[in-house]
Amino acid sequence: MHGPASPGWLLVALCAALGAYCLLRMRSGVEEQRRTAGTEALMGFGMAAMAVPATAFSPPSWAWPLYAAVFGAAALRALWAARRGAHHLHHLVGDAAMVYMAVAMTLSPGRHAGHGGTLGVPALTGVLLLYFVGYVLLSGARLVPAAAVSGAVGWGDRPELARACRLSMGIAMVAMLLAM
Repeated sequence: MHGPASPGWLLVALCAALGAYCLLRMRSGVEEQRRTAGTEALMGFGMAAMAVPATAFSPPSWAWPLYAAVFGAAALRALWAARRGAHHLHHLVGDAAMVYMAVAMTLSPGRHAGHGGTLGVPALTGVLLLYFVGYVLLSGARLVPAAAVSGAVGWGDRPELARACRLSMGIAMVAMLLAM
């Protein structure tokens, strides 16, 4: 979220690369993996767009409500998908966090996170931070013992890379919430 330029550009590069990798994962032969990868690609590219430093580009006033609407729709989709499996609840929380950050930016025009003052509700920001820090720690612990996949497996079907992608997105979300 519009903090200092150098870390902001690193966050943009990380999130854009994660979004691009998720697009590659959409070529998987498994329907559920394609859907999940599409949701994660939207999240990665959305986070990259939100992380562009304000010194390089200040989005127009209509951009933040548009972000909130897009991620609100994604949250509704994640809520609908959660009836098939609890792992979709994480996408719901991530989409809700994106809506929260976009609304905070909408309500504070002219102010950017990391530039004097906090945005949003500190208690809600704290709860989201606790969730994502816990998610990062748990995902990191799960990544360590990941077994190697034998045989020829495409980019979209490598579970260890998908886990690393989700872990990186969680770390990026923590960074964005801290910048609020």
